[in-house]
Amino acid sequence: MQAEITWRGDASFEANSGSGHSLIMDGPPEYGGKNQGPRPMEMLLLGVGGCSTFDVVDILKKSRQEVTDCRCEVQAERADAVPAVFTKINLHFFVSGTNLKQAMVKRAVKLSAEKYCSASIILERGGVEISHSYEIV
Repeated sequence: MQAEITWRGDASFEANSGSGHSLIMDGPPEYGGKNQGPRPMEMLLLGVGGCSTFDVVDILKKSRQEVTDCRCEVQAERADAVPAVFTKINLHFFVSGTNLKQAMVKRAVKLSAEKYCSASIILERGGVEISHSYEIV
C-alpha cells in the first residue's frame, strides 16, 4: 500500500492513493488554508469509520443478514497539548435492514472492533480509548 502527498501551496495538499484516487486536504483559514478539503486528522477519523463500517457490513452480509443501510458516526476527543493526538474515539453504527438479528449486529461490531478493523486496532494499541455502539434502525 502506498500514497503520495504533494504540497499545492498555502495549507493545501493533494493526496494520491496507490489505487489511483486523489483528494485535496486543506488547513483552516487561521493556518493559511482555504477550507477546500478535510483536515489530515479528519482523514484519519474517516479512515477509521470507513474501515470499521466496511467490516460491519461485510460480516453481516456473510452472516446472511439483509442489510439495506449502515451509517457510522465517529466522535473524537483530542489532547489539549501538542501533539494534539486523539484520546477517545466512539464509533456509533446505525444499521438498517430486513429482519436483522440484534445478536448478529452486536457480533459484527465486536468482530470489527477486536479482530478486523486495522485502523482502529492500531490506534487503540497506541493508547487511544476506542468505544463502539450501535442501534438497529
